[in-house]
Amino acid sequence: MPRSLLVATCATLGLAAGCGGPSTSQPPAGAAGLAAAPAATPEVTALQAQAAALFQPLPAAVPGTTDPAAGAKVSLGRMLYYDARLSKGGDVSCNSCHGLDTYGVDNAPTSSGHQGQKGGRNSPTTYNAALHVAQFWDGRAADVEAQAKGPVLNPVEMAMADAAAVEAVLRAIPGYAAPFAAAFPGEAQPVTFDNMALAIGAFERGLVTPSAFDSFLGGDVAALDAGQLAGLKVFLDSGCGSCHNGVAIGGGTFQKLGLVKPFETADIGRAEATKNEADRFFFKVPSLRNIEKTAPYFHDGKVADLDAAVRLMAEHQLGRTLDEAQVAAIRSFLGSLTGTVPAEYVARPQLPEAT
Repeated sequence: MPRSLLVATCATLGLAAGCGGPSTSQPPAGAAGLAAAPAATPEVTALQAQAAALFQPLPAAVPGTTDPAAGAKVSLGRMLYYDARLSKGGDVSCNSCHGLDTYGVDNAPTSSGHQGQKGGRNSPTTYNAALHVAQFWDGRAADVEAQAKGPVLNPVEMAMADAAAVEAVLRAIPGYAAPFAAAFPGEAQPVTFDNMALAIGAFERGLVTPSAFDSFLGGDVAALDAGQLAGLKVFLDSGCGSCHNGVAIGGGTFQKLGLVKPFETADIGRAEATKNEADRFFFKVPSLRNIEKTAPYFHDGKVADLDAAVRLMAEHQLGRTLDEAQVAAIRSFLGSLTGTVPAEYVARPQLPEAT
């Protein structure tokens, strides 16, 4: 889309002047009455309706098991998420690769694990991850509870020998006895590997980051500025929403990387987990929420620039060549997906002392 056409798009939507370039403003969720915000013209209202049909606002928390001990599970899971004693070397926690103060990632192509070993794939964000159809790039874990077990026993990541070794560590920390008992009342031995994973999963279900776009989906057309609205239209018109949709704006399907044009990668994707040749080069579609904050991109973390990632996906997945104005517009819209981190919810807790 040439700049002149982008400006024409803005005019069609009845947007404020000056929306031909990327927007730097990121109004908070629920922001209204911004100077740059357009009026609720019929065109803008129609765009909001189109978006609402394809996406959904974030819930306050991702539904999981509901029981009287749910709060205790979350509190326990928060401690376990930060506790590096769940690793063989005592120096790697969930938070090491999925930093809750850095939008759930470590901003590295691949993460460092036990004795500095590097993982084979980029560590995706844990924020909003419980909304996904499955976990890991290849979907080998059904939910966040199942996912929580994987890194702890992975020899490259946290490298614990087995579930029994994890249980031995946790039972050797007296301060964990009461939180586990509160989270799993009535169990003769609540400090188990399975319960560890259930608690971490319960905590991760609260890792949601509502953004200005959620307010827009809820009917507040002033929540996005003119550039973001124009970018949303380009995003939809270009076909990006065919994969990046739903409540997580991605994460809901598996797609072949290189659907239209082959994408160079040695990683066979989902086929590694399923052993099905039909899944070769299929990966879970990543969520675009907080995408500005979670570089580098793709399963291998080899693309550090978001504009480059947008161009590559248009080329390889949609068969489109985007010009600078189109990329800038989409980038502007993606800024509206940067959400609010729940600072109090993710605050680092006091961990139980070891003997």
